[in-house]
Amino acid sequence: MTNLKKRERAKTNASLISMVQCLSDITIMFGGLWIVCELSGLPFLYMHLLVALITLVVFQMLGGITDFYRSWRGVKIATELTLLLQNWTLSLIFSAGLVAFNGDFDNRLTVWLEWYVLTSSCLVVSRSFIRYGAGWLHHRGYNTRRVAVAGDSPAGQVLLESFRNEPWLGFEAVGVYHDPKPGGVTADWAGNLSQLVEDAKVSRIHHVYIAMSMSDGAQVKKLVRALADTTCSVILIPDVFTFNILHSRIDEVSGVPVVPLYDTPLSGINRLLKRAEDIVLATLILLLIFPALCCIALAVKLTSPGPVIFRQTRYGMDGKPIRVWKFRSMKVMEDGGVVTQATQNDPRVTQVGHFLRRTSLDELPQFINVLTGGMSIVGPRPHAVVHNEHYRQLIEGYMLRHKVKPGITGWAQINGWRGETDTLEKMEKRVEFDLEYIREWSLWLDIKIIFLTVFKGFFNKAAY
Repeated sequence: MTNLKKRERAKTNASLISMVQCLSDITIMFGGLWIVCELSGLPFLYMHLLVALITLVVFQMLGGITDFYRSWRGVKIATELTLLLQNWTLSLIFSAGLVAFNGDFDNRLTVWLEWYVLTSSCLVVSRSFIRYGAGWLHHRGYNTRRVAVAGDSPAGQVLLESFRNEPWLGFEAVGVYHDPKPGGVTADWAGNLSQLVEDAKVSRIHHVYIAMSMSDGAQVKKLVRALADTTCSVILIPDVFTFNILHSRIDEVSGVPVVPLYDTPLSGINRLLKRAEDIVLATLILLLIFPALCCIALAVKLTSPGPVIFRQTRYGMDGKPIRVWKFRSMKVMEDGGVVTQATQNDPRVTQVGHFLRRTSLDELPQFINVLTGGMSIVGPRPHAVVHNEHYRQLIEGYMLRHKVKPGITGWAQINGWRGETDTLEKMEKRVEFDLEYIREWSLWLDIKIIFLTVFKGFFNKAAY
């Protein structure tokens, strides 16, 4: 405990590649605006320099929040470029809004669009060139590292295989070291743990990734002490993949490294982006569908007795109760301890209700829930409270769906898992897709789901 308290806080080690990326970003942003001014016949004044500087400051700030200048080894280039363009787009929008009413800057839309397109193109080309340039050097033996995995856990084997499949990373995979077990050894087996220490001592290995089970704690400590007598780098792969992790990352609290297992991706800048997406899209959609809302409300009122809107209590983000709005499609208003799911040819459903439910038009009032903040356009569909209480006891990780706001449409729905869940397996599949959405969340995934909902989400044979 004393050593832990005295331990210096871990510091980020900025690599040479990260420095090159940062310098290229700065050059491209300033150079892009200068080129646009030259091509447009505009003088490059102090105001242009100030705008470029403001944009760069915001870009660097977002880079710190999103950990943009980290090592991208082992990460797909598409992921890197997506985050790059996201940060650049937000930075430019912020700068444009800041100087919108300043007469000293030429606020013609063409200037902003040309700067955006030119800089975006150059940033993509620059990052691609840096990445593949580094791979070209690694492929020819510059700055390569021989790596090995200690332990036979699946996470370590996947890591080693990724090194083999991506030679541009500069890692030469030696193999997996572990003490033989009764079932035999894998094809990647390079020796036992004693052999690993011997190979490390004679510099045959530069990096050792320890991928061992939590139950092997004593053996891990023994191996780490033995490797301390070598010059190789030792990296521990936390044995957290035995859990059904929702959204994980490495954090540090008061100098102590921690690994959140069940966390939400919608925090910080991501939460603001998600909320902005909901407000803009919900406002536009409500303006477009307002005539339809009036017609549906009139049809519901004239064809059956009762209120137009059905408000049902459901769980929202963090399990807090919210009131979800729907056009009433049934003769009953169930919102208590017993809520029976709609079935095919359900006698409770009104004549108009059959059409509304089959086309999902009964859910249109939920865009009001989105504007008021209780729901999101995209997210796990909210279930009745009594159903939540039932399934949370049967399905592991069920309540993790509520780490984000419930949605009008979701990843499970466009993959066919909507409507009646008359078997436990159907609900398990829905939860599986909901948790996958939370793990993989991005603005682009939301846009994809919204787009697919237009073609796949409204009409569904499972919607009763």
